[in-house]
Amino acid sequence: MTRSDTTQIHRAWWKECSVYQIWPASYKDSNDDGIGDIPGIVSKLDYIKNLGVDIVWLCPSYKSPQVDMGYDISDYYSIADEYGTVADVENLIQGCHQRGMKLLMDLVVNHTSDQHEWFKQSRSSKDNEYRNWYIWKPAKYDEQGNRHPPNNWVSHFQGSAWQYDELTDEYYLHLYATEQPDLNWEHPPVRKAVHDIMRFWLDKGADGFRMDVINFISKDQAFPDAPVQDPRSIWQWADKYYANGPRLHEYLQGLGEILKEYDAFSVGEMPFVKDTQEVLKAVRYGRNELNMIFNFEHVDIDHGKYDKFEPGEWKLTDLKDFFERWEKFMYENDGWNALYWENHDQPRSIDRYTNAKEEHRLVASKLLATLLTLQAGTPFIYQGQELGMSNVPIEWGIEEYKDIDCLNHWHGLIKHKHFDTKAQEIAKREYQKKSRDNARTPVQWSSAPNAGFTGPNVKPWMSVNPNYVRINAEAEVEDPNSTYHYWAAVLGLRKKYLDLFVYGNYDMVDRDSQEIFAYTRQYENQKALVVGNFTDKTLDWSFAARGIKGVKEVLLNTYEGVEKASQRFSGESWSLRPYEAVVVLVQ
Repeated sequence: MTRSDTTQIHRAWWKECSVYQIWPASYKDSNDDGIGDIPGIVSKLDYIKNLGVDIVWLCPSYKSPQVDMGYDISDYYSIADEYGTVADVENLIQGCHQRGMKLLMDLVVNHTSDQHEWFKQSRSSKDNEYRNWYIWKPAKYDEQGNRHPPNNWVSHFQGSAWQYDELTDEYYLHLYATEQPDLNWEHPPVRKAVHDIMRFWLDKGADGFRMDVINFISKDQAFPDAPVQDPRSIWQWADKYYANGPRLHEYLQGLGEILKEYDAFSVGEMPFVKDTQEVLKAVRYGRNELNMIFNFEHVDIDHGKYDKFEPGEWKLTDLKDFFERWEKFMYENDGWNALYWENHDQPRSIDRYTNAKEEHRLVASKLLATLLTLQAGTPFIYQGQELGMSNVPIEWGIEEYKDIDCLNHWHGLIKHKHFDTKAQEIAKREYQKKSRDNARTPVQWSSAPNAGFTGPNVKPWMSVNPNYVRINAEAEVEDPNSTYHYWAAVLGLRKKYLDLFVYGNYDMVDRDSQEIFAYTRQYENQKALVVGNFTDKTLDWSFAARGIKGVKEVLLNTYEGVEKASQRFSGESWSLRPYEAVVVLVQ
């Protein structure tokens, strides 16, 4: 794998970092109201620092009605009362900086809350100065005089993407919840307002932003119908009409100018990206748009044809193909990858990417940590992932779920004439596998009541996973063989061999295997081999048969220490135990 245009490696501080993501409502409750808060996060900064991460990413904590857990913002300059105050955020920034870490804020500017003052003004009359801050369109009428939305676009949270507003007799666009109207980035004052928000938080010491669905900010101004009849297929046309729109890169460069001025970090959420050149424009070094983006292919891998809550099947080669394509593409074209298994919108990785039974869950969580962290890119760890937290219990009823996406899907099914008992069971099974609630249960700090997340006599905003009695931070910090300490080890290894694991090239090994995930990293004369067994069987695997020379040194193993592992991985053929991973330097 070589660079197509230059052999120069562009070094950057953010390439060498790792990121720890925090969902504030579920992290740590400091005042016993059942909701996590920013002082609670501050109280755990030493725990985060000891993990070995460099950047803390704080999910939206701004003033919000919480229709979509803070992604519906009503005031970008204030903090939600349940989370704390602006002063608390300043304290968090200072606490991170004192420990040599940086703080990343969440920038949600494709849409606001319908309770934002901008939107309140916008919907008040067609003549209001804020009218053009949002996307308003007149209705369409059929021959019978029936009113219809301006086009057939669908919301990501079910139903039409247009909401009729009686006061001004027009529809506004909302690609997400009805209460999340889309901003009109064509209107220059909107862009200036976003730039002002960025400067406000950067001036307070924030070190950059994760940018929510940032590739949706430019829409096709013709707002055409998607040329399909089945509304489930309209998703397939998103990239044509509102993802990666005609002025996207102009807008991103406007954001990039501010980021460059502050030497700030940026990672963009960019779903529905099918054109690799569009990605490259956003992240190529020197373009001054974004440092990296989140790709969605590997987290859509188990989705059905039309809907993530439909059953879907995948093979290990599908997963390997995704990583290989993007690793090579970014390396050869001077881009950069954001590496992740989990985040606030995704289920727990151990339940999604492995079939590990209880006896193998510890080593399986270490396997996933190894294979992700040592690839080329910046690794992102989501709260609780470092503990091996799992999906919600399979016994959960629908009344336990909080996710608007999941609940809207359920209510939509209830209205469907074919929603029988079998359909209900399929839906519930898929929610337990893929609902966003899987990532949002409170962090399991101890075996105390409520997992130590909140007081023992307090009802947490969301139920705690009952397995906290055996999976919790207190126990794992004390146990040198835990998932927590293994994450610290693999992040430490990445730093120790910085040139190799950050700037080295990437090549897939044993590409066609449905059982083994293996790759090499090479920088100049130094080469490492990373191998993982994705099955619950013991497998014999020969690296010599794959054209790799002898082992020089064992760097890491998911079952045992380096000294003991060195005896097992000295020969040319290895016996890999269930879900075992090993990292070795090779000749």
